Amino acid sequence: MRRDVFQAIADPTRRAIIALIALQAMTPNAIAENFNTTRQAVSKHLRILTECELVKQENQGREIYYSLEIEKMKEIDKWLDQYRKIWENRFNQLDDVLATIQQKKEGTAVDG
Repeated sequence: MRRDVFQAIADPTRRAIIALIALQAMTPNAIAENFNTTRQAVSKHLRILTECELVKQENQGREIYYSLEIEKMKEIDKWLDQYRKIWENRFNQLDDVLATIQQKKEGTAVDG
């Protein structure tokens, strides 16, 4: 079964790993030091993130460094953007309703 980016980011540990390596490339051991879990558990999360192409591996000598794959993160942002636009539209409509109510209140206060 092929995993997708949304399955990868569904897990809070994987989101935390993404946040860590967004700042700088890190080795699995350096990543694991930030979690109260086994190195094997972190490796499993890294494997899933790699399968989903959210992180990439780079060999530097005997070490493997993991870094964020920005283009794949843009795919998530693009998907979210469609919902962001819907909510912005709804908030704008709500602003219009509230402004109309406020104008009616102000008009009533002047008349009374």
